[in-house]
Amino acid sequence: MIQLGTLLNPADNCGAKKFRVIGISHKIGKYATVGDVVMAVVEGADPNGIVADKEKLKVLIVRTRKEVRRRDGTYVRFDDNAAVAIDKNGMPRGTRILGPIAREVKEMGYTKIASLAREVV
Repeated sequence: MIQLGTLLNPADNCGAKKFRVIGISHKIGKYATVGDVVMAVVEGADPNGIVADKEKLKVLIVRTRKEVRRRDGTYVRFDDNAAVAIDKNGMPRGTRILGPIAREVKEMGYTKIASLAREVV
């Protein structure tokens, strides 16, 4: 359950320290969850990283603390809220995905991100 102003941990090696959500599409609603793309701003960035400090970009949410119900009746939740920086084509801007990601990300069509991840839960 991600809303405006939520801080997200980066789940890739793009060079950002944190992402702050600044925009959620009206099609999604007030709250975003796993597999949704939101607008975010970079808060603190590595000088040698791919993204710059205070850069606006699109991020894909890959983990949430709020549980997500699946069609089979099971729930999945994670220890943190995390996102991956993506470009306009939906490809990750980083070269590695850190930590597990939810299976819903692959089902939404982001197979490149799912293939880079070590574990798909």
